[in-house]
Formats: sequence, C-alpha cells, structure tokens
Amino acid sequence: MKRLAADYAYDFPSVAPFYSGDPSAYASWADAIARTRTYPRQHARIAEVIAAEQRKREAPARAVEAARQLADPRAVAVVTGQQAGLFGGPLYTLLKALTAIKVAEQVSRDHQVPVVPIFWVDGEDHDWEEVRSVAVFDDGLEARTVSLPPRTSSDAPVATVKLDDSVLAALVELEQVLPATEFKPWLLASLRKSYAPGAGMADAFGRWIEQVLGDRGLVVYNSADPGSKPLVAQLFSRELSMPGQTVRLAEAAGAHLTKLGYHSQVQLPDQSLALFHLDGSRKPIRQQDGQFVVGDHCYAAGALVKEANDRPAAFSPNVLLRPVVQDAIFPTICYIAGPSELAYLGQLREVYQHFGVPMPLMYPRASATLVDSAALRFLTKYDVPLEALQAQDEAALNDLLKSQMPPEIEASIVNASEAIDSAMQRVIAAMPLIDPTLEGAARTTQGRMHHDLDALHGKTIQAAKRRNETLRRQFVRARALAFPHGHPQERTIGFVSFLNQYGPALVERLEDELPLDLGHHWIVAI
Repeated sequence: MKRLAADYAYDFPSVAPFYSGDPSAYASWADAIARTRTYPRQHARIAEVIAAEQRKREAPARAVEAARQLADPRAVAVVTGQQAGLFGGPLYTLLKALTAIKVAEQVSRDHQVPVVPIFWVDGEDHDWEEVRSVAVFDDGLEARTVSLPPRTSSDAPVATVKLDDSVLAALVELEQVLPATEFKPWLLASLRKSYAPGAGMADAFGRWIEQVLGDRGLVVYNSADPGSKPLVAQLFSRELSMPGQTVRLAEAAGAHLTKLGYHSQVQLPDQSLALFHLDGSRKPIRQQDGQFVVGDHCYAAGALVKEANDRPAAFSPNVLLRPVVQDAIFPTICYIAGPSELAYLGQLREVYQHFGVPMPLMYPRASATLVDSAALRFLTKYDVPLEALQAQDEAALNDLLKSQMPPEIEASIVNASEAIDSAMQRVIAAMPLIDPTLEGAARTTQGRMHHDLDALHGKTIQAAKRRNETLRRQFVRARALAFPHGHPQERTIGFVSFLNQYGPALVERLEDELPLDLGHHWIVAI
C-alpha cells in the first residue's frame, strides 16, 4: 500500500490538510451532505441529461428509478468513475462501482437521505492504448490479452470512437480464450448486446456496466455528453479568465505533500491550463504571450472565454479540473478513489475552493484478490501470505518446501555447518604453529566445505520439489491466479474473466461479502 493511502486509512490527521474530512467519522458525512447542498445546481436538468442517456442505452428500470432521484434537491450522490476499458476493464473497475453502491446504501441508512451511486464514464479521455485491451485467464490460468486495433489518431476522445467489425473479431478471440463454463454463453451474448459495430466505445462500456450493475441502482453517466456542458460553462470560463491558477494551486499542494515525504502525483508545465479544446480531437490549451495556444492555432484570450460561455461543449477538463466539474454537476458527498486518484485528489483542496465548489469526502475503493476453493485451501493449509506470491522467482516456494522437509534434515545440515566451523577454527588456530601462511589456505578450505554443504542443501530442496510436485503445482497455480506475471490480479485481469467463471452470482457475492473497512486488501473465495 502506498504511504499516503496507508496514512489516509490509519493516520488521517497526518493528511487532513489535503482533504475535506475523515470518511471514518460519522460527523464528516453529515458535514458533506450539508456542504454539497449549499452549491446551486440545476437538479432537474441533470436528471433530464441522465434520463436521455439511459433511454439510449436501454438502462435497467432500477437505474432509471435511481436517476430520477437526482431531480430532488434533497438527493446527494456517491460517485466513482473510470476510463471506458474494453469489455469493462480490470477487476478494480467492478470493485469501484460496488464500493460506490455499498457506500451509498450505508449513508442513506445512516443519515436518512436519498443517495444515488453514480459511475462517471471518462468518455473524453483520449488514451486509446489504455482502453483498447483486456486481459483474461485461459483454461491454464495464463493471462491472455484481447485487443482492438491501435488507432492512428492519438488525441481523439474515446467517446468519438465508433466500433467497427474489429470488435466482432475481439469477441471471437475472447470466446476462444475463455475456458468453457456454464456461464460462457450468457456472458458472450450479454457482451454482444453492448459491443456491436456502430456503437460508440464509451456508450458500449456504459451499456455493459449497466447490464452488470444497473439493477442494483447504479447510475451511469458519460462525461462526453454535451447536454451537461452548459451546467459547468462558468467553470470553464473562470479557468480561462485566470489562466494557470489551477496548476499553481495544485503544484503548491504537491510541493507540500513532497515536503511531508509523500509523492506529488500530478505535475504540469506552469503555462498549462486545466482544459482541453475539442474540435474532432482533444488538444491541451496553454498560455503564451497573453494569448492561448491550441495545437498550431493562437487565440485571443477573450475569444476562448466567449466560446466557453457560448459553446461549452467545445471544452473538456483535464485531470485537475475534472473532479471539480464532476462535483459541480452532481451533488457529490463522496468520491470512491483508487490509490493513485487519492494521491492527486490530495492536491485539489485549494482548487475546489478557487472554483467555489464543495469538495467531497474521498473513500478508498475496495481492494481484493479473488481465489477459488483450491487456492484458498493451499493458502490456509500452508499459512502462505498472499504477498509472498508476487515475486516471480522461487524463493517463497523454496521457503515453503524447507518448512515441509523432515526437521531432522535441516537440523543435521545446521549441525554439520556448526561442526565445520568448530573443527576448522581449531585447524586455523593451529596453522601458525607450523607456517603462518597456511592460515589463509585453511580458511579457503573452510569456505569450500561450506560451499559443498550448501550445494548438498540445495540438492535436498530440489529433491523435495520432485517429491512434493503436488505442492509445487499448487503454489504455481495460486501465484498465477493472484499475481499474473507478477502484477496484482485486480489491476491486470478483466472482470469478465470472473463473470465467465462464476456467473452473475459473482456480483452478488462481492456485494454481500466485501467489507467497507478502510485500508485492507481482502482475499475473497468464490
């Protein structure tokens, strides 16, 4: 766990100056509810925008019902979000969404207010390389990557990308790679409803998330929706009217974090603005000699300010302004954040104040590794800590095999080593009586004897591996499941892989069993 994330969970006072409240304190939630209600919002308008998106995606009835609550000025929101990764992206995407649902339910019970869980699809992100692939387990627990083709245009928002026949090829490849299970036909049929030629990449992602979680009341919002941009036109105008201020505020907070021994997550050039300009592509805006520069074009400062007011759909927030835009649109009391998000959000408290938008609480997403009964039995029987599986060498396996060898073997080798030292020390002490130069030769002999003994020890471990091949297979299998290619499962493997293995019950099980405790990584046996 990163130090900042650890301190956020276990020593909040040390990071309190960077955030709006301690999510483990009951009073912080009451304050967040009161705080977000002070900001003037067009509740009916955002409810209309969401309703239009839901009609287009044919959202489940419960999601539609939840979205209607946004028209109620009393309603508040718990928000999370992610890029529009192929077939839903990594497991942590599902974990973020489920955390939002569970937190929303808890706050609603505790504070007797309508709370809407919202998933913000980052449709304006233009990093195609990050969203075009998904990794899944094949029947041998090897992580296999299924991808859409690369694109020549590197700055087009994902929401503008229309899927073509290549998505059909990706679905065929997925079908070939995934192991045969009773749930595989259902999974592929569900994916084909969302990922079809002609569909937008962000829309396909949103439709798929709604299929998986919409009947639990999760509201999906595509951030590229132009219908919501007029609601935040004043934020875009303020950013352009005070160019560079957002970056300076975030840099100052980053410097403060660094001084305290943390990491500054976001660093941008001083001349940068926290905005992109949209014109078929997504280009950053920077200031130069009193003008704004977008790509190869220069604009008078007043011209872009006017455009932001008249045509706000032509602008898109960057990483520093996106959270503020999000929380100006929605009555957010809490954002469900991953570890890296938690770090950069710690740079934004003064940015929120600069724009007059209430900063919500930040709640770390649930973190988990999913294992089957066989892996759980192995970990439990041999008391193997999960983190011991991450290294891709055999050190942990060797330690495990040593622990399983008859104690007489280890004891005899230790005794032999001590006997060598005891006997050779007497030899070394006696050598100077004949020839002082022989002391070095005696020490060399002692070293060779230890080397030979170590070699013998190694051979006993190799013999134990052969004798305990079943144990070795169990170790390798558990390692492949928990840390594919040495990387955490939740960040590597798409959640479609687990839906294929466990079916719709996966979501129900995670929703029921994942605790909301801060600062823990959970092993969940399905």
